[in-house]
Amino acid sequence: MKYPRKLSAGANNTVIAISEAEVGKLYTGDTRSEIGSEAEKMKFANRINNLVVKFIRLDYDEKIQAEVLVMERLMPIDFRAYEVEIRALWFDVFEDELKQLHRAGFVHRDLQRPESIGGLPFDNILLTQKGLRLIDVGISALKQQVGDKIFEKYVEIENQEMKNFKDYFLNR
Repeated sequence: MKYPRKLSAGANNTVIAISEAEVGKLYTGDTRSEIGSEAEKMKFANRINNLVVKFIRLDYDEKIQAEVLVMERLMPIDFRAYEVEIRALWFDVFEDELKQLHRAGFVHRDLQRPESIGGLPFDNILLTQKGLRLIDVGISALKQQVGDKIFEKYVEIENQEMKNFKDYFLNR
């Protein structure tokens, strides 16, 4: 389906611009994640730090018949326009904030896209004027929901993805 003001589309959802300050992730059918669950995980992460895109509200758009997860609009910039030394500082802050989320019981689980899914390998990490930010917490997990053993496995995988991202971000 064609949507007005489309910004991007993943395997299961489309994101549209609502205003200069807000975007909406559309839920129009069976998706990888449930809107309420994604909203709760986003709110959890937002209480810890500013790494994950900010949750604003849940809504329903009558015109396009879609549930909408409304969040802050991020304006990504190309990291390759900045010196490696500056990128290294941004990466260090990003890594610290991700570790804070892990300690609090949140793991993103989608830093590096599987090769079978289209797009760039790190599409869910955006550089903004405020530093690196994470989007799309649809498959993220909370420790309280999955338990210690599964959570630690997810963190282990994410730590490897961080090593891959560091190489990508600093050396591309």
